[in-house]
Amino acid sequence: MTTQVTNNSFIKKLKSSGRSLVVFYGSQTGTGEEFAGRIAKEGMRYHLKGMVADPEECEMEDLINLKDIPNSLAVFCLATYGEGDPTDNAMEFYGWLQNGDADLTGLNYSVFGLGNKTYEHYNEVAKYVDKRMEELGATRVFELGLGDDDANIEEDFITWKDRFWPAVCEFFGIESTGEDVSVRQYKLTEHEEVNHDRVYTGEVARLHSLKNQRPPFDAKNPFLAKIKVNRELHKSGDRSCMHIEFDIEGSKMRYETGDHVAVYPQNNEALVNRLGELLGVNLDTVFTLTNTDGVRNMGRRYFLDDFSLSLHTKVYPNTVHVTAVLVEYETPTGRTNKGVATTWLAAKKPKDDTEPPVVPIFIRRSQFRLPTRTQTPIIMIGPGTGLAPFRGFVQERNQSKEEGKPVGDTILYFGCRKKAEDFIYEEELTEYVNKGVLKMNVAFSRDQKEKVYVTHLLENTLDDIWRVIGEHNGHLYVCGDARNMARDVHNIVLKVVQEKGNMTEADALAYVKKMEAQKRYSADVWS
Repeated sequence: MTTQVTNNSFIKKLKSSGRSLVVFYGSQTGTGEEFAGRIAKEGMRYHLKGMVADPEECEMEDLINLKDIPNSLAVFCLATYGEGDPTDNAMEFYGWLQNGDADLTGLNYSVFGLGNKTYEHYNEVAKYVDKRMEELGATRVFELGLGDDDANIEEDFITWKDRFWPAVCEFFGIESTGEDVSVRQYKLTEHEEVNHDRVYTGEVARLHSLKNQRPPFDAKNPFLAKIKVNRELHKSGDRSCMHIEFDIEGSKMRYETGDHVAVYPQNNEALVNRLGELLGVNLDTVFTLTNTDGVRNMGRRYFLDDFSLSLHTKVYPNTVHVTAVLVEYETPTGRTNKGVATTWLAAKKPKDDTEPPVVPIFIRRSQFRLPTRTQTPIIMIGPGTGLAPFRGFVQERNQSKEEGKPVGDTILYFGCRKKAEDFIYEEELTEYVNKGVLKMNVAFSRDQKEKVYVTHLLENTLDDIWRVIGEHNGHLYVCGDARNMARDVHNIVLKVVQEKGNMTEADALAYVKKMEAQKRYSADVWS
């Protein structure tokens, strides 16, 4: 069965331009899109004219019609985000695969995944898509490739790609032209006179959302939120941690405790000007770039940063709060690198005598949720800014208690360098402890001769942890560094289950896996 080709169909675009290779990308930071572009470009070396496509911009149901194009091939470069979730732009396509039963017989495909081995759900999206496409009748041209961002994802991609193309040649009976097509080709045309309304000045401006603020607000239509508060959380020291409150009144944006806010930052103007000087170009020049290499792009790249919300919606219905460390570090060559988003946000401080600064934002849903039963005990492990979502969790548990609901144990493990320096939200948390809402365990790594971390606190309270997750079916949450802390916590949880639950190593692993499947063990981590 075939479906009607719509005006929005990538099939129509492929046919009208004589293309047979379409490379879809699921990308949160741009790497997946970049890899897709490189595959589409290299296709020309093998007589396969390519097109890069954003699945969110395409009628993905038309995949069943791709077989009508001779020697056609669909490649998917898909990143896994969060707890095994697809990226925003691949969400609808992923849902279509999960819930549909389209007949993809005759469709040729390959998948490359972008993930991070420090995360529990490593490359889960790519693995699922690769398996599901085959289940629906599609033909796998080459094996699934998996890139690890914790090691060297570029090397993983090149290694996979160097084996992918020979497999494509064998499958379709084609040969390489030997032509070097690794560099994209463009023609640059400068314009003396131009209608400035037609000049591209960035993704957000392109979407006109800065001029026409109409809900619903999302990645393609961000809300211009006013900054109500931007204050320093660290009491002293050479590092900075900001508490920022965005005003979302009138936006109709809704969020739940544990969600994220995505922010569209801008590049540092001084750095942009310096780059212009080094390149010897006039940054006010209006120009057009026309691609001349035959590779067509469908879709745009969005650069944004995510921050965990650090509040409860019932307590603050018209604002969203984030907790952000100012990123600044010295490279091995002595150069100072600054985080784009946090440096930009740090400069946006409201003043009494001027209009508050505004920031384009939208709410990104998360699976990081409190249990529906308020009496279920919980353990929260969040050193540093990993505390952010747990501030909201504690606010919500406090709200439930004030409403007369039974509330289970709410236990926090928090860590920082020094109590007098970077114990963020100390007064607020202490108040919850005094009210009987919160039980708090804190590690200060630099306040004594021997360094003490959150993991040390966990090692000393194995019985308490088992009481929550083993005897009372409680929930355990981890937020923070994926590379070290989250991995260490995972090992400690396994130790708790094995020793206190009297299980074998295999049974303990199965128990923790079941906790994860039941959302009783959740992680919101980064590396």
